Amino acid sequence: MPDLHLTKLDDLTAIGVRGAGAVDFLQGQLSQDLGRLEEHGALLAGLHNPQGRCLAVLRVLRLAPDQLLLVLPLEQAETVRNLLARYVLRSRVTLNDAGTSWRIYGVAGPDAVAAVSPRLAMPMDALGERFMVVAPRGEPLPEGDPEPRDLWRLDDIAAGIPELRPATSGLFVAQMLNLDLIDAVSFRKGCYTGQEVIARAHFRGQVKRRMQRFATESEEWLAPGAKVLLSDGRSAQIVMAAPGETGGQQFLAVTTLPGQAQEAAPGEPAEGPVLTVTQLPLPYELP
Repeated sequence: MPDLHLTKLDDLTAIGVRGAGAVDFLQGQLSQDLGRLEEHGALLAGLHNPQGRCLAVLRVLRLAPDQLLLVLPLEQAETVRNLLARYVLRSRVTLNDAGTSWRIYGVAGPDAVAAVSPRLAMPMDALGERFMVVAPRGEPLPEGDPEPRDLWRLDDIAAGIPELRPATSGLFVAQMLNLDLIDAVSFRKGCYTGQEVIARAHFRGQVKRRMQRFATESEEWLAPGAKVLLSDGRSAQIVMAAPGETGGQQFLAVTTLPGQAQEAAPGEPAEGPVLTVTQLPLPYELP
């Protein structure tokens, strides 16, 4: 058996974007420069409202020059599809529910590169040992050891890759989720929804809160969007959480940097239970 771990990501789905204007259409909606798709094949991007608040974190994969897939949580798919449909207007684009045709799973391990070589996939780490795969339904899964969904989410937390759900959609600007640090925002492309706010925050350095990684021994579930008080005095809002491998939980939360405990956002007073935490590193440096 190959040295491969397999995770079914059945809580994710895909929206199909097809037509001669597919790339141009999404270029005006997403924070990523989709002109890079031809070279990279798959890119991370944010969908934002006009106030620069992130509505969804999408993985954009290129099937053909006129055919793209947007991978996102199943529970957000209808809302995002309807939102995009409002902007189609005269664009030569059609949107469809591609989840009935494609399934999504993750592979990890030393043999991951070989497993994804004939498949549509997106790398999820810098080592080439973790990939998200989008494959036609009916195609057999590669042979590998099954792993629970929470373990894949734990790897996403370690990588500092945010996952938005309905409870957190629209709460954070792009930089609060570190989208600018994980190559999900382009500051060189043209206009897109929310671009003015995101660019202003970037060039003026106005973002005081950033997504950070923590561990806690608490077994009480940290729901996305929940507000908590960290044991060092900072107020924080949960982005995502997963059970730790040896107990407790790891989570990503938006808060001020260490030493800035009193700098809560205006209109968001400190609230919620006090949570004893250990701050953990991310694979990228916060500004």
